[in-house]
Amino acid sequence: MRSAVAGLELLEPRSVNEALRMMRDRGPATPLAGATDLYVHLNSGTLKPRRFVNRWALDELRRIASKRDGLSIGALATFTDCLRSPLVRRRLPMLAAAAREVGGVQIQNRGTLGGNVANASPAGDALPVLAAAEALVVLRSTEGERRVPFSAFYTGYRSTVMRADELIVALEIPPVAGKQWFRKVGTRLAQAISKVVIAAVRDARPRIALGSVGPTVVRVPRTEEALASGASIEQARRILEAEIKPIDDIRSTAAYRRRVAGNLLACFWKETS
Repeated sequence: MRSAVAGLELLEPRSVNEALRMMRDRGPATPLAGATDLYVHLNSGTLKPRRFVNRWALDELRRIASKRDGLSIGALATFTDCLRSPLVRRRLPMLAAAAREVGGVQIQNRGTLGGNVANASPAGDALPVLAAAEALVVLRSTEGERRVPFSAFYTGYRSTVMRADELIVALEIPPVAGKQWFRKVGTRLAQAISKVVIAAVRDARPRIALGSVGPTVVRVPRTEEALASGASIEQARRILEAEIKPIDDIRSTAAYRRRVAGNLLACFWKETS
């Protein structure tokens, strides 16, 4: 009897450099680590890739460290790692808050920050945090390393600038000034895909990012500018609801998402005042 894994090939690199050579020489190959998203497609029979590079054993990609008062978070850091890290809790508490909302404990133990970014879902819980924190995505290939601003990483729905021979190796977050805030709205309190998810930073230059309101995670510069210039929260809310582009889908409606996004903006502004 043919199983769901028949015809799949799993490559097992022993180092990051070996993984990069495999991506270059044995492609097309799909990076795999926690597999919390890939296994869903495998189980449903919709998985298209046939060759995978398993990075789970590459512990050098799990480091969470200080970087010029900011943070460097390895791509294989799990959400449990982020939740437990004193550095993350102190310098990027909105990421710790997001990590707490990602699935159940089992998903938090296996799901990785790099995987959440690479999966490119507009509902990814960590993505608004990285957008509001103005993170850099560190990409590496056998040819070298490059850093891509998070705002330039996504080109469309589940589409990125990452080349087929590149791996995400880390996320770099500069120092974040101001009060941080995160909120997720889903069908349930746990193990639910977000209807709307928001991360925001309040200082002289407010930064607000939302997921599930467009084909990618989005910043809302017109709303940010309005708040920075002293607009009332009601004015900013109207701007936000016009600025985002949600759709009707199986989880919610565009009208509901607009209203919830406006409510979340008002909660952010009130709770950080």
